[in-house]
This record gives sequence, C-alpha cells and structure tokens, in this order.
Amino acid sequence: MNGDTLYSIGELTRRTGLTVKTIRFYSDRGIVAPTDRSPAGYRLYNVDAVARMDLVRTLRELGLDLPTIRKVVDRELSLPEVAAAHAEALAVQIRVLRLRRAVLTAVAERGSTPEETELMHRLAQLSEDERRRLVGDFLDAVFCGLDAAPAFAGVMRSMTPELPDNPEAQEIQAWVELAEMSLDPAFRALMRRMAENQAAEARSDTMGPRRDIAAAVRDQADPALTAGIDPASSQADPIVAAFMAHYAHFVGSPDDVELRRRLATRLESVNDPRRERYLQLLAVVNGWPVPESLAPVFHWSVQALRARTQQ
Repeated sequence: MNGDTLYSIGELTRRTGLTVKTIRFYSDRGIVAPTDRSPAGYRLYNVDAVARMDLVRTLRELGLDLPTIRKVVDRELSLPEVAAAHAEALAVQIRVLRLRRAVLTAVAERGSTPEETELMHRLAQLSEDERRRLVGDFLDAVFCGLDAAPAFAGVMRSMTPELPDNPEAQEIQAWVELAEMSLDPAFRALMRRMAENQAAEARSDTMGPRRDIAAAVRDQADPALTAGIDPASSQADPIVAAFMAHYAHFVGSPDDVELRRRLATRLESVNDPRRERYLQLLAVVNGWPVPESLAPVFHWSVQALRARTQQ
C-alpha cells in the first residue's frame, strides 16, 4: 500500500472484508475516523486507518466490547493487558459452560426430576471451599472417632475427592453424583458401619497393621472364580480355609461357624453396589484408573461361606 493513498469506503470494504454499514458504524463511533473527505463529501481512509480497521475487526472477532476496543486502538490500554483480562474472563465462561453441559447431560441420561436437577445444579457450582466442607462433613460422618488408628489416615485420604481446577465434563458429572451420594443418610450409615467393622478388626489385631481382609479374600477367591469352581463344592474348601485362616488370625478368634458368618456379613457389606459406585466416581474425579469391579469375587466368597454355615 502507498502511504499517501486514500481509500473510499468501497475500497476499504474490499481490503478488510467488513461491510459498508460496519465501517460507517465504526467511523460514526469515532473508533476509526476517516482521514479526509472527497470533494463530494465521501469518507476517505489512509493506510493507518486501514490497519486500525483490521485491528478492530480482529478484536471484535475475539469478543471484545467496543469501549475496550476504542481504548486499545487509542493506546489508552495495552493490548497484552486487555488480552490477559479477556482470556481470564473466557476461562470463567468456559468453566460455567462445562458445568451447565455436565448437569444437562446428567439430567438427560438419568431422567432427573426438577428437584434433582436443582440439586445437581447447586452441587456443580460449589466453590472449592464449599466442596471441601461437604467432603469433610461426609468423612467426619464416616470416620469421626475412628481415626485414631494409624491406618485410617490413609483410608480417609483415599476416600477424598479433589476436583481439578479446570475439570472436564465427565469429571464434573462424577463429582455431582459423588456429592449426591455423600449427602445420602443411608449411604453415610453404610460407610460408617464398614468403617466401624474395620476399626474393630484393627483394634483386635495385636500383630500390627495388616492387609485389609477384603484384599486377602480377593486374592484367594479370584483364581477360584476364574477357574469356575463352584463355591459350594469341596474344591472350594481349601480356598475358604485359606482366607478364613487369615481372618481368624487378623481378629484373634478361632475359625468357627460364627466367625464365618461374621465374615460373610462383612463381605456383603463391602460388596454393596453403592460403595463400588463411590469408588468408581472417586477415580474419575481424581484422575485415577477406574478400579476393577470386585462384586463377582465377593459374591463368590459370600456364597462359599454361607454354604458352610447352614444349619
């Protein structure tokens, strides 16, 4: 472009891609004033005005409002400062949109009622402090008074959801469902009973910290389940004997019918689908690998124990 050349609105339209109406609008607002006028009174623009018009178009496409754009082109605000502020505002908008999308997706998939939808919406919008208080209240309900045992500090950490600063839609959906579960009195009572059982077993163990009984049962019963062994058959006897020996030693009681019933009840509690769902959601929120379902293993073990405790 020649620095001395003046361009009409029509020529400016072809160079910038803006419409005549838009160029006139920016001119009337004083954002890109004409450099001169022709003898007939038509507006004319020099090279600087063309560059200014290009900048205005770019900033509008990026979503900046006209008052801010005017300050930028008039050098009242630096472009980097405006860009940083606008990027931050967009980040907030993106987070809000992600939250809304996650809630609407959950509503569509679950067929939620208006009341459930309102609850999901509120849970999705909780601040970090509010989420921390909600989780803390749940963990207190489950572990309060039981966390003196050293093992419980790790258990509580492993049960704590931590939503990322910029969560994806699936993480938000998982958080909302997990938060709903943590507010459910029946689920809290279930998790409290499990914690109390684990605490009682830990206190009865005089040999120091040991592996959780559920893990020991899993390791013994999983190969049997894979091999297709009938839990009521004689082939299952040594498997039951193995994990019962571990449990009897763990709690300091003899392996008898009463202890087997006790373990069966314990495993039925651990095998509650709500507990498994919580752990699956927790993994999604925290970005952990989703744990493999142990329901078939625990079901096999409970059947094996019940078959050997029937009168």
